[in-house]
Amino acid sequence: MNATYAGFWLRFVAVIIDGILIAIVRSLLVLPILGVMGIGLAHDVQHLDTEDPSSVLPIVGTIIAFAGISMLISTVIWVLYYTLMESSKYQATVGKLALGLIVTDESGNKLDFAKALIRNLCKIISSMIMCIGYIMAGFTEKKQGLHDIIAKTLVVKKP
Repeated sequence: MNATYAGFWLRFVAVIIDGILIAIVRSLLVLPILGVMGIGLAHDVQHLDTEDPSSVLPIVGTIIAFAGISMLISTVIWVLYYTLMESSKYQATVGKLALGLIVTDESGNKLDFAKALIRNLCKIISSMIMCIGYIMAGFTEKKQGLHDIIAKTLVVKKP
């Protein structure tokens, strides 16, 4: 395949653009939940029995539940956004489109949903190892991150 591979810094800027968009969407979904839970927490705190330490447990449980729900919603939004956009006719997220980049398989073909999903789930691995999986894109021949190598994908400049 004769293509110009997108290096680390171009991809990094695209991730920042996408991160801003995802943060806006996540806020629109999570803030109402936080508001409802906040009202409930305020009520619970007002009726807290300071003489009974066990009365704090439901409040702590609510906070932990919100954190878990928030993380789950954020992860689902993130994975679906990247997967749907990269397997679409655009072959790129909004950030990549803004920079003239697309995601292909190693033969230059458009990704199907399954391949895009594998790529984006593998980004979790790239993140878990101190983001070394992402940093690899700056040092590999085809500018591939670990998730690209696993999924056999490329990020290239749009022809």
